[in-house]
Amino acid sequence: MSQFDELFQQSIEQPEEFWAKAAEGIHWIKKWDKVLDASNPPFYRWFAGGTMNTCYNAVDRHVEAGRGDQTAIIYDSPVTDTIRKITYKELQNDVALFAGGLKAQGVTKGDTVVIYMPMIPEAAVAMLACARLGAVHSVVFGGFAASELAIRVDHAKPKVLISASGAVEGKKTIAYKPLIDKALEQSDHQVEKCIIFQRDVVKADMQADRDIDWQELIKTSEPADCVEVAATDPLYILYTSGTTGMPKGVMRDNGGHAVAIHWSMKNIYDIDAGDVFWSASDVGWVVGHSYIIYGPLLKGATTIIYEGKPIGTPDAGAFWRVISEHKVKTLFTAPTAFRAIKKMDPNGELIKKYDMSSFEALYLAGERLDTDTYHWASDLLHVPIIDHWWQTETGWAIVGNCRGIEEKMVKAGSPTLPVPGYDVRVVNDAGEELPAGEEGNIVIKLPLPPGTLATLWRNEDRFLSSYMTTFSGYYETSDGGYIDKDGYVFVMGRMDDVINIAGHRLSTGAMEEVIATHPDVAECAVIGTDDQLKGQLPLGLFVLKEGVERDSEDIKADLVRMIREEIGPIACLRETSGVNRLPKTRSGKILRGTMRSIANGKEYRMPSTIDDPTSLDEITSALQGMGYPKT
Repeated sequence: MSQFDELFQQSIEQPEEFWAKAAEGIHWIKKWDKVLDASNPPFYRWFAGGTMNTCYNAVDRHVEAGRGDQTAIIYDSPVTDTIRKITYKELQNDVALFAGGLKAQGVTKGDTVVIYMPMIPEAAVAMLACARLGAVHSVVFGGFAASELAIRVDHAKPKVLISASGAVEGKKTIAYKPLIDKALEQSDHQVEKCIIFQRDVVKADMQADRDIDWQELIKTSEPADCVEVAATDPLYILYTSGTTGMPKGVMRDNGGHAVAIHWSMKNIYDIDAGDVFWSASDVGWVVGHSYIIYGPLLKGATTIIYEGKPIGTPDAGAFWRVISEHKVKTLFTAPTAFRAIKKMDPNGELIKKYDMSSFEALYLAGERLDTDTYHWASDLLHVPIIDHWWQTETGWAIVGNCRGIEEKMVKAGSPTLPVPGYDVRVVNDAGEELPAGEEGNIVIKLPLPPGTLATLWRNEDRFLSSYMTTFSGYYETSDGGYIDKDGYVFVMGRMDDVINIAGHRLSTGAMEEVIATHPDVAECAVIGTDDQLKGQLPLGLFVLKEGVERDSEDIKADLVRMIREEIGPIACLRETSGVNRLPKTRSGKILRGTMRSIANGKEYRMPSTIDDPTSLDEITSALQGMGYPKT
């Protein structure tokens, strides 16, 4: 039996022994009473009775071990022409001071704090400062519109909101403060204070009774020590799109998260203390939490906070420049980034300008890795291209090629094998396990390993209904696929109506809710269509109210603008079309899945419950008129 097979088998058959050993990589104030508390399934809790502090493990312990002069964070911002290196000692000072500032504003253990920040070091400082105090942070992606921020403020009920004056997106500057003010006008919950980091690129107008200048705050702050928290206490909430408009607040705990994320750095990514690891994502997404901030710092590695794009800052060689300049060992990003680079520099000419000798592996996740992109990257980089699959809910890889244990043969189209800790199965709709090669619902046998979601914030019923009810004894991933005869997992796509745009999961239902508010629209549907660059893009179909005589192009422009304002540019809804009617079941359910198949040129069966089969003919004609399926 290979080393990987032995470890995997132990993780499934003896999970408590396996994770107790992994937990030795973390500093504990008090050891746990029980590795796995299985007394209230499916609410499994890891390291119950143990106490620790995540910030101490990510920052202070490296300083105390004599590595304070090592670089912790490299801030690389081509959009502001800035490169700044922050040592572990400097990071400790910055975090302790800002935590002291939060403490002075009344933030204590168990309070929630919303962070709405661009890709700057202060985002990391804010997150770590919350962890230092035992406060629960909820980072909201800086590209989200005011209404989306307001929803999250109302649900998380933060004592304080932390932000910056703005961000630079390409050649545009985006002021955050007007968005924050609008969000707080819309929200029922009122935050006590807003702490704003003033950037040189854009200045924020401050509200005297509520807003505090970050730089002024830390001038009078006393450094705060790390607070002892239970392993089972929440570390953060991260909202992820559901199939309804209300996002789901994934709750991650302190102890299990620290153990699993620390373990993953070496065993999945082959990263040791002192290595340079770059995750080209955003702190607003789960990848940013796990592998820009917590993972590399828990391991004692050097992490890169990159404020830029794969292309246009200044060209399609941007990634190669960062790798060469900072001696990056491993890059983790989304396939979209490489599709964008490939589009701009198809022959890879720009890489010839840079020394890539430090670079050992490329990890891709966030969406399905198409075989064209895999082969292009492999031919260009001459290093292992590792596809791996995971979710916001899991926090780290479910399926991957664990280079730190034993590198496996790659099969294009598969993220390889289940990672230790994850007992992955494929079942039919009745919950019966399917044989190798047969496609069905991908599920994970309970209990989930440490570091995965403990529950949904303030919504245990939805936690049960979303993940734990459909298939008894299993976590429902909502992804479909199959496992081949060698145990390789092939993930074929979502089973619900959440679409994946450049690695970002967004709800088509939320977009439909916006379109439905247009005064001339009677009903609508948004479906995900395949896109060579971004993986998926939304397509909006709408039926006008009787008697509406407005020009259809004007209405289309309205809808694009509304989605941009309500959800944000990240939604990428640029294509809409008026249709006479939408195909439905007899009970009135719109046949989104069938329309999606038509738009993407996939085979489909005429649903037995369809109200009128000719409605599909009309939709097919309309989609063909728009150029679907696209080749």
